[in-house]
Amino acid sequence: MKLSLSMAISATLLGAALASCTQLLGAPEPADGPRAITGPAGAIYVDDGGNGGIPVVFLHSFGGDSSHWATQLDHLRHHRRALAIDLRGHGKSAKPKDMDYSIDAFVKDLDVVVNELKLPRFVLVGHSLGAAVANSYAARNSSRVAGVVLVGAPGKIPAEQAKQVMASLDTNYEQTMGNYMQRLVADAQPHVKTELNTELAKMSREDSVAIIRAMFKDDPLPAYERYKGPRLLIYAERPDSQGGLHTLKQDAKQVVFEGTSHWPHLDKPKEFNAALDEFLAEIR
Repeated sequence: MKLSLSMAISATLLGAALASCTQLLGAPEPADGPRAITGPAGAIYVDDGGNGGIPVVFLHSFGGDSSHWATQLDHLRHHRRALAIDLRGHGKSAKPKDMDYSIDAFVKDLDVVVNELKLPRFVLVGHSLGAAVANSYAARNSSRVAGVVLVGAPGKIPAEQAKQVMASLDTNYEQTMGNYMQRLVADAQPHVKTELNTELAKMSREDSVAIIRAMFKDDPLPAYERYKGPRLLIYAERPDSQGGLHTLKQDAKQVVFEGTSHWPHLDKPKEFNAALDEFLAEIR
């Protein structure tokens, strides 16, 4: 039976539409090492590598960069894809000209990266600031996030306490930041302490204050409640003893690291990798 002209045109349009959908939902972009992806604030640096399995995306803490996850990336890339992102204003990623360091802005950057790489489903691992971003992203994209690991995740800071800290930063920035870091690097390995202090010294006062203010505004609890997928909370016993998300939520598996700084993945990478492997083994 011959097709009419209108039917032929309709068939052509339908075919084009299906081809477009296939392209949109096509295979993930292959991991090809370090790359820069254009985000809302400019370049977003991504360290990408490995093949197989459900990809794992790592997000670092305030003042750090993707190198914080070097040991985890090397460990996982033997059997799966793993990538780490420099958050805006950190490492090799662009600094936002409008100084927008809101959690929403970080979430949008992450969304740009995973969309550009066509990652349909992945595990998020975030530390401190990165944990706040991972927590918020997972709540908005629960079907896409196969699991979440929150390391040293901050809780909701009481308004009066946040006000006092911001006032201290305004009047005596160096001393306030020094006291802050002294508490967080307690029990750090010597080389880790040196690395962290060097990194923080590179952060401008303007950027640091803007990021801290944005973190104080974030309430992680509503987002935490919305995400119903697999979740692991990791924290360091001494530096994370007060105010962390793990003190507020007891409904997820928790792993505590003794004798480390706020950065357990840097101080005890083998033990951290073992905890991560155990969690990833349960993700399907």
